[in-house]
This record gives sequence, C-alpha cells and structure tokens, in this order.
Amino acid sequence: MANSDLNKKANMKDGANYAPVGKSEAVVQPGEFHFSVAYLDHGHINGQTNGLLQAGATLKYVFDTDPARLTAFCEKYPGARVAESLEQILDDQDTKLVASAAIPHLRADIGIRVMEAGKDYFTDKSPFTTLEQLEAVKEVVQDTGQKYAVYYAERLHNEAAWQAGELIKQGAIGRVLQVVNLAPHRLAKATRPDWFFDKSSYGGILTDIGSHQVEQFLTYADVSDAEINYARVENFNNNDKPGLEDFGEISMRGNNGASFYTRVDWFTPEGQATWGDGRTIIIGTQGNIECRKYNDVARQAPASKLFLTNNQEEQEIDCLGQSSFPFFGQLILDVINRTETAMTQAHTFKAAELSMLAQKIAEENNQ
Repeated sequence: MANSDLNKKANMKDGANYAPVGKSEAVVQPGEFHFSVAYLDHGHINGQTNGLLQAGATLKYVFDTDPARLTAFCEKYPGARVAESLEQILDDQDTKLVASAAIPHLRADIGIRVMEAGKDYFTDKSPFTTLEQLEAVKEVVQDTGQKYAVYYAERLHNEAAWQAGELIKQGAIGRVLQVVNLAPHRLAKATRPDWFFDKSSYGGILTDIGSHQVEQFLTYADVSDAEINYARVENFNNNDKPGLEDFGEISMRGNNGASFYTRVDWFTPEGQATWGDGRTIIIGTQGNIECRKYNDVARQAPASKLFLTNNQEEQEIDCLGQSSFPFFGQLILDVINRTETAMTQAHTFKAAELSMLAQKIAEENNQ
C-alpha cells in the first residue's frame, strides 16, 4: 500500500489520534536501538511510535495504568511487551529512549525520572504546563546530560511543513521576514477525557497548541528568542466547560526582526473533511511559501501541499506521502552520538518557554 494511501487510513476527523505514516528510512539496524513507551493518555503517542519505528528503532516495552489503552496499543504494535511499571522500563539496559504522551501537567516529572535513570525522553507537546517545570527540567538536563525531546508534530510530522523548512534552508525565498500560522482544531467535545477541560492539567490553549506554532516560527525565521507583543485567550463558545479556552492568538517579534502571528482555536466545523485546516504563510525577501498542511478545502483531503512563489517561478508541490519524516532518524542518531541534529535543546525549551510566557500575558490581560 502506498504511503499516501496509508495516510488516508489515519483518522482524518480526529486530531487527537492522528498518526501519520511516512516512508520507512531506517538509520539503524533491527535491534540496534531500543525505545520504550510509557503513558498513553494522548493519542499522539501513536505518531511518536510510528516515526521511531519507521526510522528503524525497535520497540521493547509499553506501560500504562489503563488496561484498555494498553490493549489497543499492543494490538497496533504487537511487538511491544507490557511492562509492570515505569521502573521496569527505567531499569532496562536496552531502552535508550522513553517516548511518552502523559497528561500534560505530568510530563515534566516523568521526564525528570527518565533522565535521572540515564535515559533520554521524548514527550508529546506541550512539554510543560508551567515555567517552574521548565526550570526544574533545565537543571536535570544540565546535571545528567540527557535529552528532553518534544514531539512538535505540526512541523516534524507534516510533509508540507517539513519541506517548507528545507526550502528555506536552501535559500528559496531569501531571509524570512514573517511567519503566520493559523491552527484550527476540531473540539470533538464528547470524546475528550476530563483532563482536557481542566486548565491546570493542560496549561491553557497557548501553552498547548501554541507551542507547535511558536516552534515553527523559531525554525522558519531562524529565531533564538522573541518579544511578545500581544497575547489573548478566550472561551467564546463553551460555557459548559469553564476550564476550556477555545480561542487564542499571539503576536511576536523575533530577536532578528522577524515577525510572527498565530491563531489557535477549537472551531473546526463538522463539515470539514479533516480535523483542522492548518495553514502557514511564510514571507521572505525573495519569495513566499504557503502550506496547506492537512487538507485543501473542497479539493482534496487529506492533503499536504506547498505553494512556492519566488523570483524564478510559481510552483505547487504535492508533499503528501513523499516524506520519511527525517526528524525521527535524526533523533535516534542524536541519542546514539550525543549530537543535536534533530533539534537543539535550547530550541526545544525556547518554543515551550515563549508559548507559556504568551499564555501568562494573555491571562493577565483577562484579569
């Protein structure tokens, strides 16, 4: 079955369980690199697992406290052995990396335990819910030398978004001046767990979804830090869930002068074929790029398209099913070689920090 066909089998309506399948491109031999999985609270764990497996990693253990989630995971990944506890994974000499998608406010503490056990950690976004968690994790990274990697899937596991970064690195649009990210998501209220509506558990919409968007800005515009101009969060349409924020927006100015705007929300209408019509527009000194990341409204779904206009040409590039999602292989090699090719630790932390700072500013504006 072609990779594009595999992608079409993914649950396009449900972003929580969307797990892309790319071209297999192994960077290690079978059995050469083992990872284990712990905590399956968010469906993104399937995307994390897919990416590592397709890069050649070997899945050893899985642990969770919910038998139903464990059963479903083991049916999807029959090679996984069920661990009796997280400690069994932490004591395992084969496991070099632990992938996790716990409830967001628990992710930092789990990561600290993993790193103190001498293993690297690969968590779903958002990696933290408070700035205090970030500072605690920074200290452990410094003390242990272990990696705290984050699954910023909206760039790392999307073909058009990844290709945009490659084109920018090649100079296709010159120096990036502005990034605009629009990131609507389907709420699917009836299917969400209780913690999804508890702000202390998920950290707020800018901390959560916003971390994806900030990470893309830092990457595309080659920004290492930024000033937040404006931030806003609202609950416009879900009074029955007072802990939910269904709308957020951020404006930033990077330390190299590049500007950024993002809107994140839970307002994808039911009539849309996919869980979200994610769009990115990148303006450069010599051209621009538009990414239609998940669908092309009323024309194709799923879709992953890139539109490039520069001084040489106009071009529509169909990216769906064309990528091996190189981040995962890069991460595996980083763990083995102790390098930072996939993503630097500073970049990983800065994306989370800026999204949480924006969340804090937005909340202060609402007081």
